[in-house]
Formats: sequence, structure tokens, C-alpha cells
Amino acid sequence: MLTPTLCRSVLAIALVHLCGFAWAEVRLSAVFGDHMVLQRDRPIPVWGSADPGETVTVSLNGAQQTVRADRKGAWRVVLPALPAGGPYTLTVAGRSTLTLSDVLIGDVWICGGQSNMQWQISQTGYVEADTAFIRKNRIRFFSSSVIMDYVPREAVVGGGWKSLTQETLQAFSAVGYHFGKYLQDSLDVPIGLISANLGATSVETWMSNEALMDFPQFKSVMEPVVRDGRSFEQLEASFEKTRDKWYAKHYYNGVGIREAWFSPETSDEGWKPIEVAGNTWEEEPELKDHDGAVWFRTTFDLPEGFDAKEYLLQLGQIDDYDITWVNGEKIGETYGRHNHRNYSIPASRLRKKGNVLVVRVYDIGGIGGFTTNVFWAVGPLLHNQWEYRKGELLPRGFVGPRLPNATPFSSPGVLFNGMIAPLTRVPIRGAIWYQGESNASRAWEYRMLFPAMIRDWRKHWGYDFPFLFVQLANYMAEPSQPGDSDWAELREAQAMALKLPVTGMATAIDIGEAGDIHPRNKKDVGIRLGRAALKVAYGRNVVASGPAFDRMEVEGDVVRISFTHIGSGLKTLDKYGCIRGLEVAGADRKFYWARAFISGDQVVVHSPEVTLPVAVRYAWADNPGPLDLYNEEGLPALPFRTDDWPCATEGETFSDGPRF
Repeated sequence: MLTPTLCRSVLAIALVHLCGFAWAEVRLSAVFGDHMVLQRDRPIPVWGSADPGETVTVSLNGAQQTVRADRKGAWRVVLPALPAGGPYTLTVAGRSTLTLSDVLIGDVWICGGQSNMQWQISQTGYVEADTAFIRKNRIRFFSSSVIMDYVPREAVVGGGWKSLTQETLQAFSAVGYHFGKYLQDSLDVPIGLISANLGATSVETWMSNEALMDFPQFKSVMEPVVRDGRSFEQLEASFEKTRDKWYAKHYYNGVGIREAWFSPETSDEGWKPIEVAGNTWEEEPELKDHDGAVWFRTTFDLPEGFDAKEYLLQLGQIDDYDITWVNGEKIGETYGRHNHRNYSIPASRLRKKGNVLVVRVYDIGGIGGFTTNVFWAVGPLLHNQWEYRKGELLPRGFVGPRLPNATPFSSPGVLFNGMIAPLTRVPIRGAIWYQGESNASRAWEYRMLFPAMIRDWRKHWGYDFPFLFVQLANYMAEPSQPGDSDWAELREAQAMALKLPVTGMATAIDIGEAGDIHPRNKKDVGIRLGRAALKVAYGRNVVASGPAFDRMEVEGDVVRISFTHIGSGLKTLDKYGCIRGLEVAGADRKFYWARAFISGDQVVVHSPEVTLPVAVRYAWADNPGPLDLYNEEGLPALPFRTDDWPCATEGETFSDGPRF
């Protein structure tokens, strides 16, 4: 029997739940927001979430669609296509109402790749002096967050759309900005730029699981992922259910734990010196073939003048598991040899001098230790003086947990799943791409991977959008003699992707820097991509490429080279009419530097060392040095070779060993 008091209580609880239900907010995907750009001339999908069964109405420029959220709360409508224009207001009304302002209709481009696409305006020294262009404000930016996963995600994660100001452009991709500005000036339509990139990444991180499964070298990595079918979140949730039992039975035990080797007061007895940076413990005779625990210890001081609230401890990758203590206090642990160890420590727990860092590394097979290549070692810690002490062996019957084990820089598929897959629901005009440096040592493999990635993206978007890319810039020292070059082979692999329809390439062979893999001149790169876009994506009659090799004719000891894309004609920047960067070989396949000059629409090549030439190469080096050959439109000739002789990177493919 309900008493009056109990009735009032039940009624109050019901009202609380009813009010919560009535005022639940309708939500939009993070890719929608104030200042956004929607793709013109294509139906406009809008999606989000609400309470299950909630009715949602979406309105834009007089068009309106109503839908009911499904049982999981998801909803989606498709509004009719619009021509370029705006600003408009987009309204999403359910039990609550969202109003997005300053919405433009124009062309949306993905800006993808590694660090040369990620490189920001603020890092190049460029200052936008065209204040009228900024006031016009028809370029908008969206930066995707770096997200990894084993399965395709649906939710876009990012910082929201930004309108163009001197401040907002500073943090955006410099190549993307200059590309967008060139298009906006040329087309006079709003341009939306979505930055989805990360430095040091290899191409396979940006490919889908299905695409990677077509390549034998990735199957051993991808098959368990595809077969398991669980996301990072699901794997972690599953482990948490059995974590305590597994921890006690398999992991948190052994002599080092019992004797508290993590304590700063631990005796020095039994500890031996070791270098840890990029040095697996198999280099130590005592540890060779050791599976199980090894303890590492060093000390560190806070940097001079350190006044931050948190200290970031970066240990790179560790094979396979670690527990880390500082001054006897556990500050973190990670499972998986590819995961990066980044532990944040409150500064209040640290001393200015003599902090004791102890890491128990637990290897479950194969190599063990700190495996990040010394080139990538971040900060001084890994280069410290360390000492180690051998712990217990891996127990018989050890079972490791299945958990996320990935690096964003080179683990196949993880950035496609986390960053690109969610964007495939967004209609786009096309994509620009600047990547390849991380694949240069596997340039021959890139011939297959790069076109496969382009086809893969197009398949997931559902149409063959224009795909434009940057051919790698000149970098590193100039060679004294002709020879092999991974970067030249990578450039060749990139150019081969032009066989795919609706593609374009902007070469940067003349605007790199020998001592910096990140050349500051991103403006010319963006403009060259913009010219390619005008031709490939918009059908404009423009010269979008420098001279490209067409054919060769041998006349005695002289070779005549003909080109396509000569525009208004060939020209050389050399005041004497010479052309640098060419080399010639005979049947012995030994190349010699050549002399060359322009003759009409051809280049005449000759070397006194080669009486019967059979092959010519141009700009075939990591950094061929100053180049002279251009067309009258100011675009440099593309690197080429006329031979099909074996490349230095043939046979080099992805392998699932230590990787950054």
C-alpha cells in the first residue's frame, strides 16, 4: 500500500525522469558546426543522435526533412543539393533545438598525409598580408583529432570549424591554406579544408583493413584484427572484467615485486650498466633469449627553470609490457610493444634533482626492451646512463591479454579507421595528399600501396573524387656522383599513380631544403596543387605540370629527350643555357653526369664518357641540387629515368618487427 508520503516520492522521481526525457538535447556529429562548409551540388546528409524514437527536423535554406531517431538514438536526413552560396542557418529541432550559423555552401577538400601536410602556417614564417582576403572570409578550417582504432569509427572527432582570421590560420596546414586560397581566388566559391594528417606516418596507416588484406605482407597483422572485430574500446572493456585475476596470476609477481626493486632505497647490488635507446636486450649476453622481466633504472633532474604543473615522461616503445615508477610511486603501465609510453606526472611529486626512474619491462617472446629507434627517441631520458637487473622468467602457460597494440605512425589501418572512415560520410570535392617520406625505404612497394590507397578512399566515399598529391621535395646532401636513391624511387612510384583517373601531381623537386625535411616554402606547393585542381577537378585549360618525359631518340653519342606538358615552351634558368641534373649510361649501366641544352622542344644530352648511350636519368637523387629545366609557365621538369633497370628498394616490404 502506498502512503501519501511514498506517493509524493514516486511522483517526484517520475517528474525528474520525465523532465530529463523532455529536455534531452538533440545532438549533431562533430563535423557540423558554426562556420562550416557543406559540399555544393551534392545532396547534403546531416546526422546525429537523440533519444530513441525522438522526432528530429532539419532545415536549411527553405528545405526541410523530418526523421525519427532509431532505437539506438541515431538519426540521419538528406537535404537537397545547393549551389555555392551562403551564409545560411541550419536548424535541427527535436525536443531541443540546435541552430548553426554562418554555414557556407562550397567545395570541401581533405588535406591528408604526414608532417609536410601537417606543418602549420606558424611554422613556415609566412604572414598573410592580404587583409582584404581575410575579411572576405570564405575559407574555413576543420582539424581532425588524431584517433586510432582497429575497426572503422563512425564519430568524427575534431576541434570544430574555424572561420579565417590571422589567428586561426596560424594553426592550420600551410599547404592546405595556400591551396585553399589559390582555389578561392580562382573560383570565387567558399572553400572548406579538413585537415586529417599526422607527421611521420606511413601510407599503410591510412588504408582500410580490407585494402590491406589484399597484400600478403600485411595479412599476418591484419587477419587477427579482422577476425576479432573489436574496437579499442571493446578490447579495453573486456580486459577490465578479468584484469585483477590476470594481474595476480600472471603479471604482478616475481622477485623484483617481492623485494620492491622499484624503491629508491633498493641496493645497487646486482645492477649492471646498459644503453637502452634503440637497443634491444638481446645485445646483452645475459639477456639473450630471455623472456620475462628485466628491471631498468636511471635518475633524472627537472629541466632548469621548470615551472609546469605536469612533467611528461616519454619512454617511446617498449617490448612488450611495462610498469613504471618514479621515486617509488607507480606512475603508469602499458601493454603492447607498439604503444608509445607517455606518462604525465604531477610536478609536486618530483624533486629538482635525482628523481629515481624504474621501469619493469616484461617480454613475452622475441626481442625485448626499449625498441624505439634512437633517431626518434624523444628527450634526453633514453640517452641517460641506465642500469638493469634480470628478473623472473616468463611462467609456463602465460596468457597475454588482447589489447590495443598500435602506433599511429606505422600500424596498418589504424588512422584510416579512426580518422578517415568517419569522414567518408561527408561529401567532398576532392583530396590533397603530401606523404611518402616514411615509405622511401620501401619505394618499390609504394608503387602498389599508394594507388591502392587512392582506390580505397574512393571506394569508401562511393565516387572517384579528384585526388591530388605532392611529389617529394629535394632533401639531404647532393651526391658527388650518380647513384641509387630511395627518394628518387619513391618519386617515381608517386608519379606512377597518375595512371589512375582524375589524379594530379605537384612536384616540389626544386623547392626543398638539403638540411630540413620540412621545407618552409609551402606557398608554391599549395599553388601547384591548386593549378592541378583547376585542370583535374574543374576542367580549366591550364598548364598544371612541368615538363614530363615522353620519349628519347639516340643519335650516335647524343640523346634527344622529348617532353609533354611543355606549355608555352621549354626554358632554362641557367644564364649560359645549360641544364643540370642529367646523367647518361651505356650498356654497362654505369651513369655519368651529362651536358645538356635545349633545342626547340627537346633537350639534347651528351656525356664524353658514354659513346653509345642507352639510358638517361634526370634529378635522380635524394637531392639533385639546383635545377634549371622548366616550362615557360614556371613549373619544373619532373624527375624521370628512361631505363627499367632494377631498383635498390625492390624486395623491401612491410614487416611486423619493431616500428616507429
